[in-house]
Amino acid sequence: MTLYFMDGRFTKRDGLNISIDDRGYYFGDGVYEVVKVYNGELFTVREHISRLFESAMKIKLSIPFTEEQLINISKELVAQNSISVGHIYMQVTRGDSPRQHQFPDPTVPAIVTAYAVEAPRPLGNIEKGVAIKSIEDIRWLRCDIKSLNLLGSVLAKQEAHEGGYAEAILHRNGVVTEGASTNMFGIKDGVVHTHPVTNLILNGITRQVVLGLCKELQIPVSEKEFTLEQALEMDEFFYTSTTAEVMPVLTIDEHTIGDGTPGLITKSLQKAFNKKIPVTATK
Repeated sequence: MTLYFMDGRFTKRDGLNISIDDRGYYFGDGVYEVVKVYNGELFTVREHISRLFESAMKIKLSIPFTEEQLINISKELVAQNSISVGHIYMQVTRGDSPRQHQFPDPTVPAIVTAYAVEAPRPLGNIEKGVAIKSIEDIRWLRCDIKSLNLLGSVLAKQEAHEGGYAEAILHRNGVVTEGASTNMFGIKDGVVHTHPVTNLILNGITRQVVLGLCKELQIPVSEKEFTLEQALEMDEFFYTSTTAEVMPVLTIDEHTIGDGTPGLITKSLQKAFNKKIPVTATK
């Protein structure tokens, strides 16, 4: 039996009652998070839930639970659904209110929805690497908010998918920002390069973990803009996300990166990341 959480209660799927007047449905008026589960344990859950509240604050949305309550809800979903390796999806919308662009009356409560799903690690791609495609970044200018407004990312991901690519590498006027649902990293002469934290990217939790690992491993990091042309000349390239972990990139637009295999620094970061996982998952 799959158990969900919605609006203050745990329920089976047939007990979900999502209104057509939910502002998430009308406007994408809400925020969300995805938390990884390894061997039944939530990974970096506090960082994810903290970011959920940060995103909510940026759109003036009040979450009717504390951070600790949402963490406990997440733990309960993992336990009740017997999740070994997978993730929690959680979203908050501005509530159920007749359609109008301005915010509803403050008495309209936000709606919190969450579920847990079993999903394997992409171990084959993590070991072998993937190909990605460059696409113009047409999204809005508040990519630092993890909002439900994902159409720009959806279109980029679909274009990449239709071409047989694992991900889209987005760029604004030739400057690499991030992926459709990932953060991008290049390595040149032993230095890890990634876009700085601005409104143009989401400061990914896995991104933050990897930057911490670089510090531990004494790998130099440059959080400065780099161009798509410079990306093609990197010695190594990889991207990160909650579900992709540390994903080596072998080609960008069919252009081979380095020698066309996952590089030594990328592999060292993968190894260090695996040590951070509560109990190393092999699924």
